[in-house]
Amino acid sequence: MGRTSENLITQSGQTDAESSMIGQLVDFWFQIRAPIIAPLLQLMVNICLLMVIMMFVERVYMCLVIVTVKLLRRKPEKRYKFESIKDDVELANSSYPKVLVQIPMFNEREVYQLSIGAACGLSWPSDRIIVQVLDDSTDNSIKEMVQMECQRWASKGINIKYEVRDNRNGYKAGALKEGMRRSYVKECDYVAIFDADFQPDPEYLWRTVPFLMYNPEIALVQARWKFVNSDECLMTRMQEMSLHYHFSVEQEVGSTTHAFFGFNGTAGVWRISAINEAGGWKDRTTVEDMDLAVRASLKGWKFVYLNELGVKNELPSTFKAFRYQQHRWSCGPASLFRKILPDILKNKKVGLWKRLHILYAFFFVRKIVAHIVTFVFYCLVIPTTVLVPEVHLPKWGAIYMPSVITILNAACTLRSLHLIVFWILFENVMSLHRTKATFIGLFDLGRVNEWIVTEKLGDALKSRLVKLGRRTRMKFGERLHVLELMAGLYIFFCAVYDFNFGHNHFYIYLFLQAAAFFIMGFGYIGTFVPS
Repeated sequence: MGRTSENLITQSGQTDAESSMIGQLVDFWFQIRAPIIAPLLQLMVNICLLMVIMMFVERVYMCLVIVTVKLLRRKPEKRYKFESIKDDVELANSSYPKVLVQIPMFNEREVYQLSIGAACGLSWPSDRIIVQVLDDSTDNSIKEMVQMECQRWASKGINIKYEVRDNRNGYKAGALKEGMRRSYVKECDYVAIFDADFQPDPEYLWRTVPFLMYNPEIALVQARWKFVNSDECLMTRMQEMSLHYHFSVEQEVGSTTHAFFGFNGTAGVWRISAINEAGGWKDRTTVEDMDLAVRASLKGWKFVYLNELGVKNELPSTFKAFRYQQHRWSCGPASLFRKILPDILKNKKVGLWKRLHILYAFFFVRKIVAHIVTFVFYCLVIPTTVLVPEVHLPKWGAIYMPSVITILNAACTLRSLHLIVFWILFENVMSLHRTKATFIGLFDLGRVNEWIVTEKLGDALKSRLVKLGRRTRMKFGERLHVLELMAGLYIFFCAVYDFNFGHNHFYIYLFLQAAAFFIMGFGYIGTFVPS
């Protein structure tokens, strides 16, 4: 009996102590909230609002340009000389330029046959085209399969070269650079590049090469990506919405207004002399394609984007592959921005307006601000404002402008308009990963040059997954993403607080966003592939 009383007294004392400590923390919070936290948070709100305005102006401007292009029907064929290549009886096939087709690949077991077959199926005089397979595979069995596939096409009369290296220095950039050193490349005028999952239609060269032939100022002709697996899962639908905007608006506007845009690394044809003049392929970042495009543009070369010419390819359908890809796509541009900034500022060959476009619109707003403001404002600052009512958060910056930005983006994929809420939540969650990668690139941190090839499932593996069941179990630890879960917990806490004590009904958005962070934090998105 005595011991029981002592235990009760001890527990009561502990409870009182804990209550007292919590009370002290609450009192401390109220003491510092108005004089310290509120001014700092208001400053963050104002900075984020400025970034929202920058994005809003950029989106509206691009929308107006696109509307003008559509109304005036300013197709590339009207802006540049374009006509079918005419046969020359005397010169025969020698009147056609010689084209090199490069296919860089790395352990592409599932898709190598598709890409090689599509490249070998391109319609072009057989003695004026060379298909070059650059195989950096580390799996010897895959190397053998790729080599045998090349030999199979060679036996059909295709001029195909199988090239390997004894190292992977420079990754894709290193492979492309090494491929350009081959003696037979000196005979070629242009080079078409296709990643291992890309499948160009046979007439691809007939629709791109004439721009280069008849317009000596053009260095690059870029085609649109056409996704073959966009309906595979909700995650691929979300990617389709984002990438459709990139191609239909960003690339189109850049091509129309400044004859400049970022090379997408594949589905494009380059003038080889332009590559050489720009300094060739460099492996200083994970976006060697963008690096080359910026350097070539600063030399005065022009680019053409063909939105009506699509090249089939595959979206990453596993969350793991998608995260690796997004890290590379976010970290690389930030790193390149830091490294190439002096070259842009010192350049005298192109006009001030074009340099300003590259610096401000192309790099700063789209590659830096867009990632940071999406995470910091919508996932940190807005949730925190419900805890600090002294902070003024205008609706035009928190609701109206972001809504316009979102609608303009989603309008490019009308078939997925009903998924717009899911897309917003998905992009906000991914902004954490992209923001982290952006800072890694800006400040040259640990994973700045991490290059992991995006996994492609291909038709063969997908058919096996169907037999195994659409959802295959994975180890729990492989799916867990701690930062996303921590962000979800914080947003959930803010939502509960706003539900009980707030007056602005932000909790509706916050509960949904917290749920999205939890779902993606536990990895329950995309296609699951057995390890």
